[in-house]
Amino acid sequence: MLRYAVRLKRDSNGTILSSFPDVPEAHTFGEDNEEALRRSPDALETAFMCYMDDRRAIPQPSAFKRGPSIALPALTEAKLALYTAMRAQQVTKSDLAKKLHCHPPQVDRLLNLRHRSRLDQLEAAFHAVGKELSLQILDAA
Repeated sequence: MLRYAVRLKRDSNGTILSSFPDVPEAHTFGEDNEEALRRSPDALETAFMCYMDDRRAIPQPSAFKRGPSIALPALTEAKLALYTAMRAQQVTKSDLAKKLHCHPPQVDRLLNLRHRSRLDQLEAAFHAVGKELSLQILDAA
């Protein structure tokens, strides 16, 4: 599970600013801590989409012991893992489309963190890059 530490700080206008030590490009705000935390996953996903557009590595979360944190949705985590595997193996979107016998826009959707891809599509994409998608069910914290 990708869980990122969040720093909450009162801004000069009275709102709460949310930032991430591991992802300096991600910021959001809220009227209170709850709202800032609720908006935080979207800020992380937006930053990660920029990383992917720039073909940059996705930063892994640092170990932390206390304080607020944000866990990314499982679908987002799977898509980031696929992107990371493709990057490590230097597999382009075009290469993946050929391996999956599909059109490049379908691969774009697979990697789009806002698109609700199907699990079977992700499984096929992982298989195409020599990986296997596995689920782990944990007790809720």
